[in-house]
Amino acid sequence: MNPTVKWIGGCTIGVLMAFASAVVADQALNAMIPPPLAVTARPAVPPPATVAATVPAARAEPFTIKRILPIDGPIKYGQWFWNDKGVPAGPLVITVDLDARVLSVFRDGYEIGTTAVLLGTDQYPTPLGTFPILSRERHNVSEKYDDAPMPWTLRLTSDGVAIHGGHAVALGWASHGCIGAPNDFMKKLFPIAGVGDKVIITRGKRAGLGDPLVET
Repeated sequence: MNPTVKWIGGCTIGVLMAFASAVVADQALNAMIPPPLAVTARPAVPPPATVAATVPAARAEPFTIKRILPIDGPIKYGQWFWNDKGVPAGPLVITVDLDARVLSVFRDGYEIGTTAVLLGTDQYPTPLGTFPILSRERHNVSEKYDDAPMPWTLRLTSDGVAIHGGHAVALGWASHGCIGAPNDFMKKLFPIAGVGDKVIITRGKRAGLGDPLVET
């Protein structure tokens, strides 16, 4: 694998008009002195509308790739790498590429972990897109598939697609749409992945150093 290129996942203001007062005069035709004019009460003129200045929000800096782990050759099933030494605190982004069948973990733009993963089939595909982590479950079992163990679950969709651990990853089996990673890798990922962190799932997308991970 080239250490510089990585498969990834992916007012209109109205003018206020013053109300004009109406003057009603009833002049007696035969009177020597005209009677006083009857003046209607002047309605209060509302103050000019105050319009708050619209200040454009500061544009967030793109989340760019600052480091890719140096790994030679393709990653085999059951194989994983992790190195977060010296990596600063920062936002976490997980990418999954369906063609490469690889999951990567980036913190503040630095790749700190990567592994080969199990994915869905044509009948039960792993969805493409960007998903926030909805929930975390350390000890989870599948409600659909005979209570199959799904430890270290990071749930991505309401219908059950998740990243989770499993012993079958080393065997290269397929999933029902979930992303299966080695248990030992998930022991590293689960404690630092939080609800709301982004997971980007793409097909065949590559990115290199300095390329954005998240479009802003």
